[in-house]
Amino acid sequence: MSIILLSLFLWVFWILAAGNSDLLTLIVGGVAAIFIGILWGKRLYVNSHKAFDIRRWFWALIFLFIFIWEIIKANFDVAYRVLHPKRPLSPGILYVKSQLKSTWGRVFLANAITLTPGTLTIDIQEDLLYIHCIRIKPNELSVLRNKIVARFDRYLIKIFD
Repeated sequence: MSIILLSLFLWVFWILAAGNSDLLTLIVGGVAAIFIGILWGKRLYVNSHKAFDIRRWFWALIFLFIFIWEIIKANFDVAYRVLHPKRPLSPGILYVKSQLKSTWGRVFLANAITLTPGTLTIDIQEDLLYIHCIRIKPNELSVLRNKIVARFDRYLIKIFD
């Protein structure tokens, strides 16, 4: 079942990424999705029953909107800092503790942080993430740690754990 689920997901993603649905695109995407599904289907889904839980899909949709909103806010912040050189920059690295238990959830969190402009996940060690930020105020480290992780962590726990 995991092979079929992964193949179907990849095929739909291929169609959306390709931007057209002519016959050749559908066939090439379908063959590639089936091939990758056969190779990786059993390895990716340890608990494939979780993939059919409608609550997880609901929270994934909510997370998508929150993630897009955070990207938009961060883009404006970084653009403002670039266009106004007097705006202070004090880059640095901080560590953040995540409540996520699953490896996939932590990887997803790290990628969400990295895709948000102004932050970059450097390393993951167990439940600690090391993140480079464009601006760190030394007196507000706990607020920044909470802000970075809390905005994604609570949704990803509902999706992955």
